[in-house]
Amino acid sequence: MEKLVTLKFGAGSLETGFSVILQIGDGQGWPVVEMTGALPPAPELQSTYRRWQVAYRRLGLPYRLEARQQGFATNVSQIEDCREVAQQLSQQFNQWLCTESFSPLRDKLLEKLSPTETIRFIVQAQQTEMQRLPWSVWEICDRYPQAEVALGAPSFEYAQPSPSSRQKVRVLAIVGDSRGIDVSTDQALLNHLPNADVAVLDQPNRAELNAYLWDSAGWDILFFAGHSTSQQISDTETLGKLFINTAESLTIAELKHALKKSQERGLQVAIFNSCNGLGLAQALADLHIPQVLVMREPVPDLVAQEPSREPPRTRSVDPST
Repeated sequence: MEKLVTLKFGAGSLETGFSVILQIGDGQGWPVVEMTGALPPAPELQSTYRRWQVAYRRLGLPYRLEARQQGFATNVSQIEDCREVAQQLSQQFNQWLCTESFSPLRDKLLEKLSPTETIRFIVQAQQTEMQRLPWSVWEICDRYPQAEVALGAPSFEYAQPSPSSRQKVRVLAIVGDSRGIDVSTDQALLNHLPNADVAVLDQPNRAELNAYLWDSAGWDILFFAGHSTSQQISDTETLGKLFINTAESLTIAELKHALKKSQERGLQVAIFNSCNGLGLAQALADLHIPQVLVMREPVPDLVAQEPSREPPRTRSVDPST
């Protein structure tokens, strides 16, 4: 049996705390459990996250961020420092989720969930700081081996799925600006997908990309590999950019009409195998694409190639599907 668990966070911040609504359902209809709780202020969590972010980026790995010259970290102390801060972040995060005001929700999860069930955890939060927290290391997830954590849009509208009669899955793969990174593994894995019709666009310009997105036959999966970045505009808004070639970058807003048409023609999954994808996911939420997979932080090549073999545990979904 599959269970759907939703945590809805109200207005707030790590400086002031949050109200929380827990819903548990079977994934097919209305929730069978709904209860409220709260999480207290945790400014130290934000501070530790920022220290981890600095330590991680100091490693100088070949990230799928904006193209730039980077050196590899060879200092063992830098690597150990990153691991130590990551452990501190994980410990503080789990301690926060064990606080008294949140304990009734945690206890209800332990009561209602079984380790043998497939469980989808959806975290619905408008605040970017909540979306960046390491939900996949929540100790609750360790208790349930079939659990997966996803980020959900805080508001949504049901979109009727488009029926498809295609015999093969149609995949539009975009290989963008790849200076300083290796996307050959991405391309090789795409070319060997079973029962799939794959079209690969290598560093297309905007007109070429739009033309393919408007294809009348439609696409089931959109895949992007290359550099991307997100710029924090406010506590709840992040602007994402895709570098589609060495000279052009585009926001999702600039592709909105073409992507909307693709969604109407059956687009089910959008995968962005690139860095800092929260801004992309936020912009895509209004298009009601059922599943959007992004990387929340700068991601090294070896990590970026793993989702092509095995799905990551953290993604973005449209709760209406």
